[in-house]
Amino acid sequence: MSKDQALGLLIFLTCTAIAIAYAIGLFLPAFEAIRIWIVAVPVFIGFIVILGIGAWIGWTMATTPQPKPIEEITSETEEKKQEESEI
Repeated sequence: MSKDQALGLLIFLTCTAIAIAYAIGLFLPAFEAIRIWIVAVPVFIGFIVILGIGAWIGWTMATTPQPKPIEEITSETEEKKQEESEI
């Protein structure tokens, strides 16, 4: 088994164990007191992750310099071709 396959198996087993624990905690009456937290914590984490991705996209868009217009790029390419043909 390669290192990647072992890591994949570890991720699979971890996710399966968490899914089983989540289902047990959500549906068994013994965990009634923490049921709200079983739902609220993953929703909160997901919400924060989505907002973080949105903030990262916004920051990237705000700080990335605007590209040159295509007309300027094509004119530079044509100038280079003319210079090379003159040489």
